[in-house]
Amino acid sequence: MKIIKNAKILTMAGKELERGSILIREGKIAGVFPQGEEPKELIEKLAPQAVIDGEGLLATPGLIDAHTHLGMWEDAIEFEGADGNEATDPVTPELRAIDGINPMDRTFQDARQGGVTCVASGPGSANVIGGQFAAIKTAGVCIDDMIVKAPAAMKCAFGENPKRVYGDEQRKAPMTRMATAALLRETLMEARDYLQNKESEDEDKHPDFDFRMEALIPLLKKEIPLKAHVHRADDIFTAIRIAREFDLTVTLDHCTEGHLIPSHIQKSGCCALVGPSLSERSKFELKNLSFETPAVLAEKGVKVAIITDHPVIPIQYLSLCCSLAEKAGMKREDAMKAVTVYPAEILGISNRVGSLEKGKDADIVLWTGHPFDFHSEVRYTLINGEVVYRK
Repeated sequence: MKIIKNAKILTMAGKELERGSILIREGKIAGVFPQGEEPKELIEKLAPQAVIDGEGLLATPGLIDAHTHLGMWEDAIEFEGADGNEATDPVTPELRAIDGINPMDRTFQDARQGGVTCVASGPGSANVIGGQFAAIKTAGVCIDDMIVKAPAAMKCAFGENPKRVYGDEQRKAPMTRMATAALLRETLMEARDYLQNKESEDEDKHPDFDFRMEALIPLLKKEIPLKAHVHRADDIFTAIRIAREFDLTVTLDHCTEGHLIPSHIQKSGCCALVGPSLSERSKFELKNLSFETPAVLAEKGVKVAIITDHPVIPIQYLSLCCSLAEKAGMKREDAMKAVTVYPAEILGISNRVGSLEKGKDADIVLWTGHPFDFHSEVRYTLINGEVVYRK
């Protein structure tokens, strides 16, 4: 058992304590208490090393990045550590992020030092359907021990990337946005038929096992979302259209031109995972890149998560991205939700992470100031109740 005491606590669960304690037992939060209301009979039994003094520090939930490729493009090497794009087939739903993530990559340490305790990591955007994302903690040596939810989403991509990889480089479909949409529809239709036959009472209709189709069943059953790489407004509309056709849950990842069509996104009911905004306009579909996007969408009532798309933006700069979104007009409370409560809800893991509440994982960060204040530093990062970074 451990306790963090004397800290200011931002629970992200409706209350903020100017001074209080967080009790940790077996990797979970056993209670959050205003100062003086802690169970003294338990605290008196704690060894000195089990007490973390949060005097002058702010305790928050660990930050969550809902869209990264952490551990899939490894740090400081090239092809040897590039495991994010299987650019040999535009349709690869059977690929699993957990088979490509290297948890010993140095960037996991960067994440912990930046207060990021949980991420969604998965395939890149070369393929129309890239494979399965996983929600993982940022501490550990074995990926199987770090999983919070896998699969957490099915990745798909619209726009320039599939066109470039297959049209320009391999001279095959998809060479156009039409072909990208058609390949996605064709695969979803095939998967829908496969599922209907598999669940048919007529055993004669039961199909032979198909690894690719099996991977799409959680998507069709709305157990996970379609994680759609979309920058331009027309691609956003296509993702929404296809999701409606197949009755899928879809998240709009990157959503670069979302601020141009906020009413349409709000009406669709889709969540927007905005970023990476701290980058250059490296291709045409990024011409309207702006830190105003999350503010405009949040103001319209859209559930927004702020993302780094690591390694596009290094994972440790997630809080900086929030600072710049706040500077561009996003309310601080909305920006905090965008890296705690909302990504947890979007990823379907809010029962475990995203806020400091009794029964949730003890993923806690102690800061010298507010996470969005540029000079604030992380003093402690705890994951599952264990100190994984200390300055």
